[in-house]
Amino acid sequence: MGTLVTLDLPTGSPVADLPWVITIGSIGDEEDWEPVVCGPYERAHALALAQAVVADEQLMAVVEPLLPRPDAESIRDEIDLARAALEEPTGDVETDDEYETRRVRPGRPPTEAEVREGWSRIAARLTA
Repeated sequence: MGTLVTLDLPTGSPVADLPWVITIGSIGDEEDWEPVVCGPYERAHALALAQAVVADEQLMAVVEPLLPRPDAESIRDEIDLARAALEEPTGDVETDDEYETRRVRPGRPPTEAEVREGWSRIAARLTA
C-alpha cells in the first residue's frame, strides 16, 4: 500500500477550487527514478486518481494545489507570502508526531470523460 499526502482543507476553502496536481514518486531508496507530475485536475479527481495509483503499490502521491499566476511579479508575491509565513512565529510548532494519518480505501477513479470535463471547467475558471 502506498502513501497519499495532501492538504487538509476546511469546508468551503477557496483553495479547493484551484487546479490541483499529483506528484508520484518512489517511497524508499530502492527505486531511483524521477517523480511524475500530472495535472491539472479538479481536487476530487486528483485525490481519486492518486488513491487509485498508490493503492496497491509502494508509491507516494502528493496532491497539491496549483497556483496559476499570470506574471513574474505575482509569482514573486507568492514567494514573499511563503517566506513571511515561515518567519512569523505562530506558537503552533508542529512535530512529525502531530501529523494525522488517515487510511483511505480508494474509490472509483474518474473516467477519462470526467477528467476532460474537469479540464474544461478549470480552463473556464483560468480564462475568466
